[in-house]
Amino acid sequence: MEKFIIQGSQKLTGEVTPAGNKNAALPLLAACLLTDEPVILHNLPDIRDVQAMRRLLESLGVQTENLSPHSWKFTAKDIRPADLDPDLCRSIRASILLAGPMVARSGVLQLPPPGGDVIGRRRVDTHILAIRSLGAYAEYDRLNRVFDFKANGLIGADILLDEASVTATENAIMAAVRARGTTILRNATSEPHIQELCHFLNLMGAQIDNIGSNTLMINGVDRLHGGEFTIGPDYLEVVSFIGAAIVTRGSRSLGSACTQSATWPSPPKKEGRL
Repeated sequence: MEKFIIQGSQKLTGEVTPAGNKNAALPLLAACLLTDEPVILHNLPDIRDVQAMRRLLESLGVQTENLSPHSWKFTAKDIRPADLDPDLCRSIRASILLAGPMVARSGVLQLPPPGGDVIGRRRVDTHILAIRSLGAYAEYDRLNRVFDFKANGLIGADILLDEASVTATENAIMAAVRARGTTILRNATSEPHIQELCHFLNLMGAQIDNIGSNTLMINGVDRLHGGEFTIGPDYLEVVSFIGAAIVTRGSRSLGSACTQSATWPSPPKKEGRL
């Protein structure tokens, strides 16, 4: 039986570098499907979920290259619909994030049901409804046990998410950036990793406004270009180290990864309401 043996009354001292934020890394990996140009991501956490997402991208035709242990290069020049490994899709919840970019880029995807921890309902209805709102066909094929997505070009829409789902917000954003026209995404979540995805996509040529709010305005573009981006540190890990230093009356220094993430100017204030 695995266990932790904790000896209390010890001050924690030293320096630690937090890992990259997994919740930012997974949608950014999926977003590499949106461009045929190379994308370089730095500060990727070396964890099973990230490795699984990389394998899913490779099965769709994405070329991947290790530049260093935490920096990878992705080139989705010739992506192809593929029979994705059901076990691999079940191994992570984030496999559902392939839907938005694949429908936007190639117009077709057959996706086995995603997995992940069973926490509450964890349904995917919100993803389906959001992608349908942009003009795509999206249904569950019970015979083949896959989610079937098809589209002949996406069209911007006014979307009210029926629940404030993080991954559904990410899927809707990634689909909308390549849709024709303007999408207004209401009841969107605004966690730091949602904002990071938006800034990453804008870096690639997307036009997303009101970042950090619950109502996003997305003007679709014909194509996105490549780029280079550093994923920010896992803020939960940072706070955990700070808390551990405080409760033990120790001293903890957080390493350079806390300052490596990109910074962006504050978005301009907009007049009126959406």
